[in-house]
Amino acid sequence: MPDSRSRETTLQGHARGTSMSAADLAGWNELVLKWLELDDQGCAVDFPETGFKWNELRRLARKFYADYETLGYAGLGRRLKTANADIARTVSQRSGEELYGAPWYGKWTKGRMIQFNTSSPYTNARGRIRKWLKAQDVKR
Repeated sequence: MPDSRSRETTLQGHARGTSMSAADLAGWNELVLKWLELDDQGCAVDFPETGFKWNELRRLARKFYADYETLGYAGLGRRLKTANADIARTVSQRSGEELYGAPWYGKWTKGRMIQFNTSSPYTNARGRIRKWLKAQDVKR
């Protein structure tokens, strides 16, 4: 995606009837890393984030957008790449038992919570970005 178009809010958002820019995808990976760090320290994890409930994900997404609005597309890419590498590293250092052996949040294991909040949304977003690029006739 051209940097010049990365902040256009013409991409279909995660919630029906919302729009977002391709650059507005950062946030969740760093939040997942926060969850894991708190858990590793023996602290309670306030899912999904302190001050937010699961039915307020649209408001949490707006917080992420505001948190990253001053970063350029390249800066966002670096943050996302770093967070992805950190998640891959921490997951590879954990046993299957830790990741999938017991519930971590409600009925969900740590591994499923990581997947639900990292790879699954990004797979979904990748498809929407490709559709957006095609509709916008953006050359890659």
